[in-house]
This record gives sequence, C-alpha cells and structure tokens, in this order.
Amino acid sequence: MKDDKGLYYYPFPVNKKVKMYVKRDGSIMYFRMWNQDDPQMWEEHGWVPWQAIKKAIAMYKGEGFDPKLAYDIDVATTLVSGK
Repeated sequence: MKDDKGLYYYPFPVNKKVKMYVKRDGSIMYFRMWNQDDPQMWEEHGWVPWQAIKKAIAMYKGEGFDPKLAYDIDVATTLVSGK
C-alpha cells in the first residue's frame, strides 16, 4: 500500500493504527514504523536499515517487542519491487 509517507504494510494486521513503511536505497532496505496512537514516534525514530534489524532479531530473548513479528523483509522486498 502507499500513502503520502510512502510504501507501507501492516506489521500487526489486526491493528490498522500501526504501519511499517519501507524503502530501498541501492541494495539497502530501510524500515520505519508509524503509530497513530504515538504520532511523535515518526519524528523521534528515523529509518532503520535491515542489517540493524537482523542484529536485533538475533539478540531477541523472548521478552517484550519481538522484531521478527514487525519487520518482514519479504513483504518489504515485494512492496518496493512493485509486484
């Protein structure tokens, strides 16, 4: 999907208040979360490269926010390729 901020998907499909925006710069995929209930999140957190997210996924210990659930490289790749 696309809006004025760019290409996005719903990382938590039952919660349409949260969107995950994606973009590619060269070979690097970037992610940026937007939350309707926390609008300052967009300003406070910039674009995060996939490499940093992969590190966060590897460090995840099963408590709190699970990055594997929100950041989906396959969906992001499909979105930016226009397929």
